[in-house]
Amino acid sequence: MKKIIVMAFALLLLQAGRAQSFQLGLKAGANISNFSGGDFNAVKKNALVGYHGGLYLNFKFGKLGLQPEIMVSTQGAKIDSGGSLGTHNWKVTYVTVPVMLRYRGLTGFYLEAGPQVGFKISDELGDNTINEFAKNLDLAAAAGLGYQGKKGFGIGARYTAGLSKVGDFSTSAIDPDFKNGVVQLSVYIPLTKR
Repeated sequence: MKKIIVMAFALLLLQAGRAQSFQLGLKAGANISNFSGGDFNAVKKNALVGYHGGLYLNFKFGKLGLQPEIMVSTQGAKIDSGGSLGTHNWKVTYVTVPVMLRYRGLTGFYLEAGPQVGFKISDELGDNTINEFAKNLDLAAAAGLGYQGKKGFGIGARYTAGLSKVGDFSTSAIDPDFKNGVVQLSVYIPLTKR
C-alpha cells in the first residue's frame, strides 16, 4: 500500500511539473484533535493540543492549484478515566500526506479540499496498558481556507475528518471503532520563488 501511495505521489509531482508555476515551502502550526464515534462508556474524552510541520509543493494552474504536502502530525485526545486513574494523553504521531485541490481568488484567499493518508510512527498512552493502541494507516478527508500572498507567505485553517478507525485493540471499557478529527491552524513560509 505504501509503495502505491509513493508511486501515485511521484506521478502527481511529474504531472504537476507542467504547471504554470510552483513553489516549495515550509508549513507548521497547531493541531486541536479529538476522537469521534466509538463508545467510550464512562470514559470522558477532551481535545488534545499538538503540532504539525513539514514541506509543501504548491502548483498553480490559473485560479486552480494543487498542493501535496508531507507532514509530521500529532493527533489524539485527553482521556479522563475518572477516580484514581486520572487523565492521560492518548497521542498518535503520523507522517501525513495530504493532497489538496485549491481554488484561489484574485485577492489571495483560497478554499481547499482533498484526501489525506497518515502512516503511524508512534503512539503514546501515558500509563495505560493497551499495547499497539492505533492502526498503522489512517485515511482522512480534509477541507480548509486561508490566505497566501503573491510571495507565498500565508496562514490557513483546515479540518481533517478521519475515514478509517483509529483503534487497534480490544477492551470492554472502550469500543475501538473511533476516528480522528483534527483542526489545524498553519503558517506557510516559502523556500523558493514562484
